[in-house]
Amino acid sequence: MDPIEVACNCGAVIVRLTALPVQQFYCHCDDCQRAAGSPYIGVALFPAGAVQVHGDTDAWTLRAMPRRRCRACGTQLLGEVPGGEIIGVRGERLPVDAFKPQFHIHCRHARLPVKDTLPHYAGLPPEFGGSDERVAW
Repeated sequence: MDPIEVACNCGAVIVRLTALPVQQFYCHCDDCQRAAGSPYIGVALFPAGAVQVHGDTDAWTLRAMPRRRCRACGTQLLGEVPGGEIIGVRGERLPVDAFKPQFHIHCRHARLPVKDTLPHYAGLPPEFGGSDERVAW
């Protein structure tokens, strides 16, 4: 695969991705809502070794997930999943054809119903150690 480069809004930070994402989804958890200031966010998970950050970032943690944003413009770029070697890159930073979410998670916290053809898990899906409990909108 050819590496993908994503950038913050001002271009001061470039994130180089050298592997395919291991999973892509929309997160509706209240932590992501508060951190992003939106009802949900798109996330693409990559192996940590495949994510190279070039440029100055600030690290911050709202609750449990350390996140990184551009020091110059404040664009949120990624989150470091606790307890794993996984980095979550914000889906809107990826090229349009590269973000292909497979499901929604933490929908019990959803502020707005999203009606699409993807599964909507109340919490985490089975592949993340959760259950198959879903919400019906």
